[in-house]
Amino acid sequence: MRTHWRFTAVVGIALVAATGVAAAKVLPERHAGPAPDGSAVTTYGWRVTPAGNQTKLGEKPFGAVLSPDGKYLAVSNDGTRTQSLSLVEAASGKVLQSLPYTSPEALFIGLAWSPDGTKLYAAAGGNDKIRVYSLADGLLTETTPITLPKGSFPAGLTTSADGSKLYVADNGSGGLAAVDTATGKVLGTVATGANPFTVGLTGDGETAYVSNWGTNTVSAVDTATLKVRATLTVGSHPTAIVRNPATGEMLVAVTDADKVIGVNPATDAITRTIDLAPYRHAPVGSSPQGLAIDGKTLYVANAGDNDVAVVNLANNHVSGLIPTGWYPTTVTVTKDKHRLLVTNAKGLGAGPNPGGPQPTNPVVDYSQYVGSMIMGTLSDIAVPRPPELAHYTKQVRQNDGFDTAVHPNGPANVVPARPGDPSPIKHVIYVVKENRTYDQVFGSLGKGDGDPALNLFGDESAPNHRQLARQFVTLDNFYADGAVSSDGWEWATGSESNAYNEHLWPVAYSSRGRSDDVYTNQATDPGKLTGDSRIWDRLDDAGISYRNSGMWAGGPLPAKVFATEPRLAAHTDPNYAAQNGDIKDVTRADEWIQQYQAASTAGTVPTMQFIRLANDHTFGTSVGKPTPKAAVADNDLALGRIVDAVSHSKEWKDTAIFVTEDDAQNGPDHVDAHRTVALVISPYTQTGKVDSTMYSTVAMMRTMELIAGIGPLTQFDAAATPMTASFTAKPDFTPYDARTPAQSLDEKNTAAAPLAAESSKMNFSGADLAPERQLNEAIWKSVKGADSPMPAPRGVPASGAEAAEEGGR
Repeated sequence: MRTHWRFTAVVGIALVAATGVAAAKVLPERHAGPAPDGSAVTTYGWRVTPAGNQTKLGEKPFGAVLSPDGKYLAVSNDGTRTQSLSLVEAASGKVLQSLPYTSPEALFIGLAWSPDGTKLYAAAGGNDKIRVYSLADGLLTETTPITLPKGSFPAGLTTSADGSKLYVADNGSGGLAAVDTATGKVLGTVATGANPFTVGLTGDGETAYVSNWGTNTVSAVDTATLKVRATLTVGSHPTAIVRNPATGEMLVAVTDADKVIGVNPATDAITRTIDLAPYRHAPVGSSPQGLAIDGKTLYVANAGDNDVAVVNLANNHVSGLIPTGWYPTTVTVTKDKHRLLVTNAKGLGAGPNPGGPQPTNPVVDYSQYVGSMIMGTLSDIAVPRPPELAHYTKQVRQNDGFDTAVHPNGPANVVPARPGDPSPIKHVIYVVKENRTYDQVFGSLGKGDGDPALNLFGDESAPNHRQLARQFVTLDNFYADGAVSSDGWEWATGSESNAYNEHLWPVAYSSRGRSDDVYTNQATDPGKLTGDSRIWDRLDDAGISYRNSGMWAGGPLPAKVFATEPRLAAHTDPNYAAQNGDIKDVTRADEWIQQYQAASTAGTVPTMQFIRLANDHTFGTSVGKPTPKAAVADNDLALGRIVDAVSHSKEWKDTAIFVTEDDAQNGPDHVDAHRTVALVISPYTQTGKVDSTMYSTVAMMRTMELIAGIGPLTQFDAAATPMTASFTAKPDFTPYDARTPAQSLDEKNTAAAPLAAESSKMNFSGADLAPERQLNEAIWKSVKGADSPMPAPRGVPASGAEAAEEGGR
């Protein structure tokens, strides 16, 4: 394995305009994951240097609330494995108690103390109830819950000043519920808007403001009548609400618009807008999700930028930024006003997972599965004085690349420095596949940073992938920005997974009462405007031609694009089968090649094309289905044939094919659990070299955007390093001849296959619907033999308690 840091000369580009070229500078090459010094690097290359003291929490801490006496911070950990309620001693940051919940038992965001501090209420999401705890001698005891109507899926909570009522944002049913805390009876409900996040009460308790997370509104509800008095349009996907006790003003985080708005409860008028963009004309990405107020200072947890913004409410200006862990979700001011307690949902990232999920053991080691191995943290930070805040601000800007983003010029401008600059590449083809790590496919490649012991699919079943990596460019430091398919597809098409998706995919993947709605709910759109969040929308806006084969589509033929992406439908081939493992990828390739060759003959090949090839996900060892090797071989040959067809066309001379996985959750990797398969195939990359520059999904997006002539979608692709080091100014126009795998594409699993009965019961109707650990065990045993031992876990220690069979996905 290489050392963690290595320095290489690159050219910086001023991020203020996200276009102009600056002078050369030296920047460190890095790997994703935690570092020994307590810092980390995100998958997309941003450094994480949290201020203050750090305490490990559970997985995905999404909710936190301070007790009325200031002694305790309750934290709701809402991840995919064992969810938990943590009770933290505020003075020391020590976790005093952790109450675990295994699926289908759940928690979800909302927490509220009774005014006297003797009770704690916690939303239980898909359990359709509010958990009630009593506090005595510094410990919580769960008592009789409050039951809500089926489908309520409670999220944010707040209590009335006298503690007699609890107000609940019903995320599932789209409304506000009022509950009598003495009897547990639901007094009434009112419809507000789609997928409400939380509720905030005015000082007199007469109005409840509900942030309608799934849309762009906040509802003002009269608590006496439970009727909506006003609906305020605030911007895309509002979340947290806090009341200014000095003025009564209600402040709302507008997560996908990177702002906070103020509301005057006397008039329901918007009083102020606080812009949280980190630089002028910055695209979205700050993702404000947590709010706290102390006098004239507002603290905002910017989940996307890994910081807390310190806002002067006297002038609405950001005074400075405080570095946090990865993806801060809540910020709390301690009772003495001297410290900030910040929950970080992704802590310090993943790191290596060589012991999982390389499946040979039916007992899951959750500490080795990318969907659950990332532990949240609590940052305990002294409120900084101006000189220290200035230092912190500089650190954040360096961490995130706000001042200068890495943007080397491409050789002879093969990759343009700015959108619209000339390039010899006129056609871009973007292929997204399913769920493989680098080491699973390239571990034994013979070049690059691979671990042969973790290689599952070699030259017999993946000859085209491996030859393309050898012949063109080997990318051994490339990461999927998503952990699973749900957030992976958001990153792969929109350069961000927004707050709604980040909070809800763990619920779906752990079978806690909610299905994955990434394709069907526009609440997942990662941008200021729904319907203009993905790369094809920007191509449409710019009048650039494109064609889609399989992305964001489902159903039997003719393929139908999901209703959330109407603009994509007009550009989609209805005869290209969407994800359905019963249809071979080579059949899809045949359809695509036929359409491509016809367009080539007519001179109408579009500037950009999208292709989904998903069969490398496999069926495990389901009886009568393709074996894992056969499924991967099918996927491999399909890719080889597509490259073969393009390389023998007249467009080859000005084409680049970009290939990656939506995520890397189905395998192990000795560098980081997010490291994945990536290829860039073009006459301008046919060099046979290894490019170890740190890239990720958004770097690939940025490179394609620059070539196609469009700007970045979010702060993440704006700051990403384009893949210029993979290109050369001296093209090699030699065509590629597809290789037929030695592995039969028609080999089927028999009843004697390892875990055949278990695999046959799995759901393969869509991505990631089968239980990952069990599926990967079947794949490993099918490839390596029923008695093949799994490489011993190393790199990231197991957490001990998480040794139950994985449910959900």
